[in-house]
Amino acid sequence: MTQRTLEARPALRERQRAYLLAAEVHGSDQLFTGESSLDELAELAETAELIVVGRSIQRLDAINPATYIGSGKVQELINLQTRLDYDVLILDDELSPAQLRNLETAIPVLILDRTALILDIFAQHARTREGALQVELAQYSYRLPRLTRQWTHLSRQTVGGVGLRGPGETQLESDRREINRRIARLREELERVRQQRALQRRQRRRAELPVVAIVGYTNAGKSTLLNALSDAEVLVEDKLFATLDPTTRRVELPGGKQVLFTDTVGFIQKLPTELVAAFRATLEEVQEADVLVLVADITAPNLLAQVRTVEEVLADLGADDKPIILALNKIDQLDPETDLEPATNRFVSAQNSRSLLEDRFPDVVHISALQGVGIDELLSRLEAVLVEQMVPLEAVLPYDAGDLLHLWHKQGIVEATSYRSGGSRVRGRLPRWLASLVRRAEGKKPDDLG
Repeated sequence: MTQRTLEARPALRERQRAYLLAAEVHGSDQLFTGESSLDELAELAETAELIVVGRSIQRLDAINPATYIGSGKVQELINLQTRLDYDVLILDDELSPAQLRNLETAIPVLILDRTALILDIFAQHARTREGALQVELAQYSYRLPRLTRQWTHLSRQTVGGVGLRGPGETQLESDRREINRRIARLREELERVRQQRALQRRQRRRAELPVVAIVGYTNAGKSTLLNALSDAEVLVEDKLFATLDPTTRRVELPGGKQVLFTDTVGFIQKLPTELVAAFRATLEEVQEADVLVLVADITAPNLLAQVRTVEEVLADLGADDKPIILALNKIDQLDPETDLEPATNRFVSAQNSRSLLEDRFPDVVHISALQGVGIDELLSRLEAVLVEQMVPLEAVLPYDAGDLLHLWHKQGIVEATSYRSGGSRVRGRLPRWLASLVRRAEGKKPDDLG
């Protein structure tokens, strides 16, 4: 991201003042209205410890390729800066390097786009080595095409302020080679992390436990749900992206079988591509899961848009074909009067909004993760979904394959067992991966089990 050296900027205040701007293009098909997207941008700014002193929407026929907004709006922002004394201008889309450079030349404040703000928040909340590596890679990937001579040296670590957290910055004369070298090193380190995660997943598979990934929009209550399920003591704050690092915990289902729940980073509209790429190792937890629990904040005025955003991200990850249980969270805070359906910008009843989701999702539960309401129903529904994913099988297991018979009892359903000279004849249902092992054990090829 382009920005002036600290020496060229006024001394940082304890909390910087931000002005927010969104562009609404006529005829564009967006899930979120300009106002609801600006509301979310304001939450992001507050999470980044900024004070929002003003906001506006510019309605355009097309985005200006030079400055994102029109020249008249640029002059208006200059005048507003004198009146509101804001330090940071934040735009609600990712800007091109040219747009960012031209705006910074015209307006004497720090210019951030939505991507830079999200990356800054991730830099604040990365608490583990893995998280820090992923954020650093995303920041460098974002900054590389935006280098100007106004950057400070990479060797200098900045001292704070929004947009300045994380890796240091560089002058143009130090060239892109240094950043490219750092990106290469970060990718090597993260590839080792990815291999370690793959090993951990294989070890979990050897423990023969199904994996359930908790996904959802940021601040929907995923970490609160994991805490309610397992006493995981994951950090919970009423902020966007309060937790970044995945946490996995063992949970017992009502029937006595155990599963592994994994909490994942929250999704958001306009999720930066740099983050998706950098967090590949973490997001593979979603791709490898047996079932997804999609947590949605039932009190959110743009509930439907948030759910659709999560579905789009899952499709981008190639995980949209997995069984999904929709957990409508925060029912203890539900206002039964109204709910906003943002795609049409009209008010509909909360009950109708839920009905729209229930029509699209075969498995829906209503919960309050904070109050522990509906947790038993969620686990029962999950148990039923896992059973539905099992395949029917009848097989004769050799007597020396007692470990597989034990697994069948542990992870599947045994409906009948009889004994003969060649082994144990077993009939029942079991997970697809275990059915494949059983077929091999009895000397058959793992053919199509569907």
